Amino acid sequence: MKKDIRMGLPSVTSRTGRLILGRGTAALATALIPTTLTLAVIGTTGAAGDLGVVLACETLPMVLLLPVAGVAADRFPPQRIVLLADLTRCAAQGVMALLLLNHLATAPRLAVLAACTGVGVAFGMPAVRRLVANTVPPTDRLKVNSRISVINGVAQIAAPALAGTLVLTLGAGWSSLSTALLFLGSALTLGGITPATVTKATARAGSFLQEVRGGWQETRRHPWFMYSVFGHGVWHLTAGLLMSLGPLVAVKELGGDASWVIMMQVGTAGLIVGGLSAQRLPVRRPLAVGACGTALYALPLAAFALSAPLAVCVVAYLLAMTGIGVLTPLWETSLQRRIPEHALGRVGSFDALISLSCRPLGLAVAAPVAAWVGKSFLLGVAAAAVAVVNLAILAIPDVRGSSPREDRRTEDAKATV
Repeated sequence: MKKDIRMGLPSVTSRTGRLILGRGTAALATALIPTTLTLAVIGTTGAAGDLGVVLACETLPMVLLLPVAGVAADRFPPQRIVLLADLTRCAAQGVMALLLLNHLATAPRLAVLAACTGVGVAFGMPAVRRLVANTVPPTDRLKVNSRISVINGVAQIAAPALAGTLVLTLGAGWSSLSTALLFLGSALTLGGITPATVTKATARAGSFLQEVRGGWQETRRHPWFMYSVFGHGVWHLTAGLLMSLGPLVAVKELGGDASWVIMMQVGTAGLIVGGLSAQRLPVRRPLAVGACGTALYALPLAAFALSAPLAVCVVAYLLAMTGIGVLTPLWETSLQRRIPEHALGRVGSFDALISLSCRPLGLAVAAPVAAWVGKSFLLGVAAAAVAVVNLAILAIPDVRGSSPREDRRTEDAKATV
């Protein structure tokens, strides 16, 4: 049974403020890592192969451990999981800083520490969803998720420049140390949150495989989730294609490096605008709006496929990223509303697994496939795919409507906890 223990706990405003502050700190720290790690490896070995191995070592644990992390998020209090995840990343970045500052860093050592960082990311992702669901009242979740989305967008803009400045002026070791301190702040902020409600975990006596199977069964109960995640996977795949082929097109056909930088900055601005708009739009069918927002990513793919002028490409990318900015808080809020809390970690881990797998796949296959069929044809097919797949999601009844039937099933499932 779910027991409300609000009396004697910090106010909702206090808990929500700590949540947003902690998520913002973690977002900035996470966004600092790629630039710092890249410059650290280049400064240490200068070998492109070493850089690929180190970056892969960070990503691989995320993909492999997400099912385990989903079970842990549903078994244990989410604030404890987040605390341990952030402390793990803090320790990994702190050791990396010591190695870099003392000129002891090598590619294998950096790869091991990058893998430890990936482990922390894997366990933190599903736990944070449950932490939001436990901490924020249902009426405020869209607002909080929108603010978190905006903070993530700001971090994506600020972090590369901040990391580059730290590395160039002080060295990669100081950038890693700053990242470690940010993760420590996130751990102390999020790990100290006392949830508004405490829900008894389910299936605690079951084996790991039984709990994974239970999470998959819960996932299959929600067709809207299955099809939406598939649509998101197609978007991530096509985003990987654009991130790989887009710079080449921009440099050769749109005016050079500056054109791609402009597109990225405008796209991030669109992401922020979309996040801010999500909580203010009169959205009655959030999943349908999110599907349409994802489908907008076809615009920049089509623009690049047709070698459109720079202005057209920039506007297309702005619209696409605004749609993604609207999607993110609506999707997070829908998950927290429709998925039973006791399964939110496991179900959410499937969502994260698809996202983390599809984008690197797009990055990896873009160049060889484009060399075979041509970049224009590949980007054109990608534009059609992301539009058709995501707009087809609108045919699902639970996506088009407010889904009272789905909500009733969710409440029934919660009542059995």
